[in-house]
Amino acid sequence: MFNPFAYLAARWTPSPRTVQRAALAALVMTVVIVVTGGAVRLTGSGLGCDTWPKCTEDSLITTQAQGIHGAIEFGNRMLTYVVSAAVGWCILAARCAKPWRRSLTKLGWTQFWVVCGNAVLGGITVRTGLNPWSVAGHFLLATALIAVTTVTWQRTREGDGAVRRRVPAPVRKLSWALVAATVVLIAAGTVVTGSGPHAGDSSDVPRMPFDWEGTAHVHAVAAWVVCALGVAMWLVLRVVDAPDDTRARARDLLLVLLAQGAVGYVQFFTQLPEVLVAAHMLGSCLVWIAVLRLVLSLRERPADRAEIPAQGDPALSAA
Repeated sequence: MFNPFAYLAARWTPSPRTVQRAALAALVMTVVIVVTGGAVRLTGSGLGCDTWPKCTEDSLITTQAQGIHGAIEFGNRMLTYVVSAAVGWCILAARCAKPWRRSLTKLGWTQFWVVCGNAVLGGITVRTGLNPWSVAGHFLLATALIAVTTVTWQRTREGDGAVRRRVPAPVRKLSWALVAATVVLIAAGTVVTGSGPHAGDSSDVPRMPFDWEGTAHVHAVAAWVVCALGVAMWLVLRVVDAPDDTRARARDLLLVLLAQGAVGYVQFFTQLPEVLVAAHMLGSCLVWIAVLRLVLSLRERPADRAEIPAQGDPALSAA
């Protein structure tokens, strides 16, 4: 049976840098679509296209009658294809690389299926009139995609050899506590969003049955727990004399947390201005990436065999 990936792999060998760039592109585009998805909600354009998969019952694309809200919502839908293209490039580059690393290809296909699942969930969100629980699930699945793309990007920069631990076991356990607390923080943030005033459309959209200020305080407590664990990680890594790059990841996390916390408190006391809410959504993505990068830096996987240079690589010409 004809396999297009095997066919291309026999004729093209991307360089390791190309594979890394493909993985990074998928990660960047995932963050972009999260932020633009937030822009759809913050501009009240969530039902700009009032059905799915079409934009209207009679049109695949937005119509003039739907105005700017239709254009914003439809534009975000089209961005899904850009994300899919970035994920496709990641899969193709991983499959064509020599030697073929099946682990990278599997991670790429995992990205693809998460994108498909989130597209369907987005359609359900529209068809249910922006049900806040569906909206929360839509964001959480996007967060899962960020996790997969971050891991993929890291794996392109290391080999498939046996994992080597770079810090003692108690430090690794502390890092997993940090991951768990961050997941709780992000989930609590979706509840704040689902209970808050930015429903995503100017019509009467149902909200989660929680007091918005109360949920915001719970979210803040979770944020302080994450900050405390981040500081603890930074201190412990210095005590155990962890590698410089690992300590740098802990420093980066603290900086991102500081900025995100500042934005969070300012938006709370200024009645959630749209610009700050969008910045907070971007910050949520960056916090999650920073946490994952820190955890991934606690171990290393050396290459267990030599890489085959890319076709057209200068090293080949010099040989």
